[in-house]
Amino acid sequence: MLNSMTAIATAQGARDGHAWSWELRGVNGKGLDLRLRLPDWIEGLEAPLRARLTAALSRGNVTLTLRVRADGAQGDAALDPAALDRALEMIRQVEARALEKGLSLAPARAADILGLRGVLDAPGTNEAATTLAATLLEDFEAVLGAFGEMRAAEGRALRDVLDGQVDEIARLTDAAAEAAEARAPEMAEGFRNALARVLDNANGADEQRVAQELAVMAVKADVTEEIDRLRAHVGAARELLAQGSPVGRKLDFLAQEFNREANTLCSKAQNKRLTAVGLELKSAIEQMREQVQNVE
Repeated sequence: MLNSMTAIATAQGARDGHAWSWELRGVNGKGLDLRLRLPDWIEGLEAPLRARLTAALSRGNVTLTLRVRADGAQGDAALDPAALDRALEMIRQVEARALEKGLSLAPARAADILGLRGVLDAPGTNEAATTLAATLLEDFEAVLGAFGEMRAAEGRALRDVLDGQVDEIARLTDAAAEAAEARAPEMAEGFRNALARVLDNANGADEQRVAQELAVMAVKADVTEEIDRLRAHVGAARELLAQGSPVGRKLDFLAQEFNREANTLCSKAQNKRLTAVGLELKSAIEQMREQVQNVE
């Protein structure tokens, strides 16, 4: 099964006087880059969440955001005025600094400020936070599952696109082989004419030596090896697509090898039809390479 690195999953929940929302978002990346934005007053979340993401994912730039707010009555909970003043002052400094840098920040919400460590003082806060952390970790499993399902769904669509692109590359490779074969009489006639011109304009030239030089030119113009390697790469690409994730890095490397052979083919073409096919081939390979960037 092929997985895409692009996906998003969201969820909401509530229990024991707290409500929360999850957002797990992923885009393509060379490696696995995890960014977790979690309430700082709930301890024991980051390490297990990071471990679960690392176990489930191999590539992508992934951002996990968790927002938690007080929901309803909080018993004897009360504001800590000093902590609130410190929080508001820090927010003011951040906003002022951002304005100096030409940045505009979204206004801070009261619920976000209440979520800062120490602003809301309540009996049994530590115990409640520990219980809440366990609840959140349990709730996260569904979020991670939904994220994986979307990556798989995007991967299935991506697989269909890549299969079609590999088929197109295979078709163009066969067309290049046909064009190369069709140019053979033209190339032979060109070499014969070149040999005749050289002999007519070079008194005392060694005919055998000139023929050897032309033979070397003919070998350099031969594209048999490039076509053979392109066909081999097509086979390798199909095997990787059938294998499933994680194969993104291998497919990216294979796309580079495809492009290398197509470039060499174009440089050796010396024929209008073969050059046209080579350029189509380069375009198809570039389209494939762009899609491969999303494969895990």
